[in-house]
Amino acid sequence: MNYTSTRDNSRRVTAQEAIVRGISPEGGLFVPETMPALTGEDLTALAGMTYIQRAKWVLEKFLPDWTAEELSAAVEAAYGGDRFEDGNPAPLSRLDENCYLLELWHGPTCAFKDMALQLLPKLLPAAARKSGCGKEIAILVATSGDTGKAALEGFRDVPGTRIQVFYPQEGVSPMQKRQMTTQQGGNVSVVGIRGNFDDAQNGVKAIFGNEAMAKTLGERGFALSSANSINWGRLVPQIVYYISAYCTLLADGELKTGEAVNFCVPTGNFGNILAGYYAKQMGLPVKRFLCASNRNNVLTDFIATGRYDRNRRFYTTTSPSMDILISSNLERLVYLLTGKNDGETREKMAALGGTGVYQLDERELSALQKEFFGGCCDDEEAARTIRETFREYGYLCDPHTAVAMNVCRQYRKETGDETRTIVLSTASPYKFGDTVLAALGEDCPGDDFARLSALEQISGLPVPAALSTLKDAPVRFGEVCAPEEMGDKVLEFLG
Repeated sequence: MNYTSTRDNSRRVTAQEAIVRGISPEGGLFVPETMPALTGEDLTALAGMTYIQRAKWVLEKFLPDWTAEELSAAVEAAYGGDRFEDGNPAPLSRLDENCYLLELWHGPTCAFKDMALQLLPKLLPAAARKSGCGKEIAILVATSGDTGKAALEGFRDVPGTRIQVFYPQEGVSPMQKRQMTTQQGGNVSVVGIRGNFDDAQNGVKAIFGNEAMAKTLGERGFALSSANSINWGRLVPQIVYYISAYCTLLADGELKTGEAVNFCVPTGNFGNILAGYYAKQMGLPVKRFLCASNRNNVLTDFIATGRYDRNRRFYTTTSPSMDILISSNLERLVYLLTGKNDGETREKMAALGGTGVYQLDERELSALQKEFFGGCCDDEEAARTIRETFREYGYLCDPHTAVAMNVCRQYRKETGDETRTIVLSTASPYKFGDTVLAALGEDCPGDDFARLSALEQISGLPVPAALSTLKDAPVRFGEVCAPEEMGDKVLEFLG
């Protein structure tokens, strides 16, 4: 299998090259030239497998440059042992007869980003060696909260790599910030920026597009790569848990092979929901994807009108990982909607970078709306959803999951569609203790760890060890810079 660029599909690279580079030289994103097939017989066979076995099966379809033995070792190292609670990386919880929660936060950083960022650090160094890169890999990450910690933890002390994370200083939860600023490892760096996530993301993109910077780093023995969801190595592990969730329902007798489900996904950068769409392109029976946004509802408007317009007020919300106005992975979907027209995709992305606006035509909009429903809710609605879900079902969810559950209810009310729906639960409620306690109408202690104890008493759920142990962890990183200074911080770190 080869990969091509959304902005130049005459460019062809191997899976190894796509993962090492992260982004194509002209700014496009790497996509598979063809999509592997997933048949009903395959689903029946996968239903009898463990998550690790399912992951190996899917990854072998997309990553032919690795031997079966290499992929097996990478998957076992990522998902085996005690890396995930109870040895199950992606358990399903049933809420009612038509709604299930796919819990993706049982990994070492309590967020869904672990599902990809435990595996990518096993793939990237090997890909660099096999492709003859010959340089140390310098990984740059912009984060709205969860990606940063998951990437730092995944790449911590991985030989041949260094990783630097930029996050909005006032745009993450207190627990997310503490997770990053106390990060251990000799090859890591964390810098806050005075701005929002889009400023951080644009800054990282500008560094990748800076030829002078690339030359300087090359002379110092570094090759740039990314651990953000624009890297194909981040997306392909996410395809796995969509297929696995369906197969778990098959194995449990909740579905018949070929019966369609809906997926509802809290969405910011569009990578998570796009992975599900790729699974459908393979053959996974999915009726509709419900794209759930918070008050930063640029995607909701896009799905409704076909007009992407980032020229709007930016809101800091209680679901910070979704506080995004430029959804980078949407470019991959646009490429498919245009019939894999790289020229048209390039023009739309140029318009987004210039005026901040681009428009789908009627055919493209119709194709989009056939597959996706867009909905949004504000902080107050999300809080009410947390409270009502806990009171009705005894299930405690974080604010991002609450946004998705709220949109799922909107969709059912608007359409009457009672198709079985799998809601992606993307973070532990303990990562957002202040928000969850307030939603439940409980007193909110000023200390982060007192909040954890309060939530534990209310819910009966044990505090994840990955969070409780942060109490005594020393803060290592407190540096803050302006977005235009990010390149200087990279050069300092890689000096």
